[in-house]
Amino acid sequence: MYDKFLEFLKDKKSICVIQAENPDGDSLGSAISLDYLLQDIDVTMYCPIEIPKYLHYFEDWSRVEMDFNFKADGYIIVDTAATVLLSKLLEDTAIRNRLYSAPVMVIDHHETEDDLDFPHEAIIEPRPAAAELIFEIARECNLEINKPAAEALTQAIMSDTLGLTSVAVTARTFEIMAELNRCGADIGTLEEKRREYMKKSPRIFEYKADLIRRCEFYLDGALATVLIPWEDIEEYSDEYNPNVLILEELRMVEGVKVAVAVKTYPDGKVTGKIRCMGDARIADKVAGYFGGGGHPYAAGFRTYDITYEEIIKDLVSIVPGLLEDNRLETLKNGEN
Repeated sequence: MYDKFLEFLKDKKSICVIQAENPDGDSLGSAISLDYLLQDIDVTMYCPIEIPKYLHYFEDWSRVEMDFNFKADGYIIVDTAATVLLSKLLEDTAIRNRLYSAPVMVIDHHETEDDLDFPHEAIIEPRPAAAELIFEIARECNLEINKPAAEALTQAIMSDTLGLTSVAVTARTFEIMAELNRCGADIGTLEEKRREYMKKSPRIFEYKADLIRRCEFYLDGALATVLIPWEDIEEYSDEYNPNVLILEELRMVEGVKVAVAVKTYPDGKVTGKIRCMGDARIADKVAGYFGGGGHPYAAGFRTYDITYEEIIKDLVSIVPGLLEDNRLETLKNGEN
């Protein structure tokens, strides 16, 4: 099933693993795990931005470089197959030319359409995390999952599934976690380390309170939004991701079905993180309206030169119809 991965590795002495410009626990853990899984290959890890401090609980986060390895024999892109999430990378002509001329493999778990325009092989399967897919590839291809690889995969899966609580989690996810435990990954120890790094300074705690005060509610409370301007990103994001601070809080507000955190940047870029709750499985469709994508419960988008007010207007316009379509689809499936 994953023969194309072994074919991709053939005759390669060096590989560069690429993350998108919005690294998270899944992309970072996936990259680190590949470094340990490909023991006979010289692996470098690249990300176009610095790894945020809230991800420093990963043992090897500091090995991720911001200097692109132009001399690698091949490139593996993890956790995305979307051009919009690689725009910073592809804006560099030299990097773009290298990706057009070198072998590239994409490993992704999102349902968003693969729209990369350079030649590449792809292994894309809807799964709770890219790391789960990497585990399956490693098992089928007889790659040794040593303790460091198992720990990176465990942390990645825990990150993208909210500690194995997201609706995307399946019985297979738990089976994989058990196997990773047998490979040396101790979930309790890893989670304790993560919690230590996730502690908030008094400054961040106060900022979180400010974010909560800024939240706006529409559609009788079914839609919650918050604006995170560039000034906030510049001041706080290196210490703690504002999206992480506020979206989990909004998930816990009674009546909220769709929560959207919008970030604005000086160059006109606007990004949105979307989380849906309960039976509102429309995050991917909301993101798709703005040119993004993701999962039914978690998705995101990036667009340019649109104001927060315009986004709110669009959200208020499209969310009711999407919720109704989702309700009718749920009823239909239930009747069947």
